[in-house]
Amino acid sequence: MSHQPAPLAFAPHDHALCCGDVLARADRLCREAGLRLTPVRRRTLEILLEAHKALGAYEVLERLTADGFGHQPPVAYRALEFLVGHGLAHRVRRLNAFAACMHPGEPHAPAFLICRACDAVAETPVAEVRAALDAAAGRLGFAVERVNLEAVGLCPACATV
Repeated sequence: MSHQPAPLAFAPHDHALCCGDVLARADRLCREAGLRLTPVRRRTLEILLEAHKALGAYEVLERLTADGFGHQPPVAYRALEFLVGHGLAHRVRRLNAFAACMHPGEPHAPAFLICRACDAVAETPVAEVRAALDAAAGRLGFAVERVNLEAVGLCPACATV
């Protein structure tokens, strides 16, 4: 098993640099694809990046409303749909929430590690798990098209409390 660095949500890091890097990559990816990262879409991504936690659409809407972007649910849902649809955010189904993609533009199949105590969410690659799943499915003649892997437990900070 290869060594993977600790997911950013669970490791000390320069959060401003982390967010700035993801935003810069998102800007570049949208520009290269001819997509518009409108002010509301960009602000939605910034909101998701502010903490390594998944946020529900209504939490995002509250923040957008406070920032003057409107108060109707479609404002948040359309922005989130765009971000998810273009690989800039992920849907965390267990929480019925959204998290910024920490690896936009990189092909990856993330798993989400969700802390049940503080609600921190970390995105971590699952290449080895996906390979094992594909092999098991292949033995049954099944072709996996999409995987959503979410694990619940305690992050390092909460596990020591």
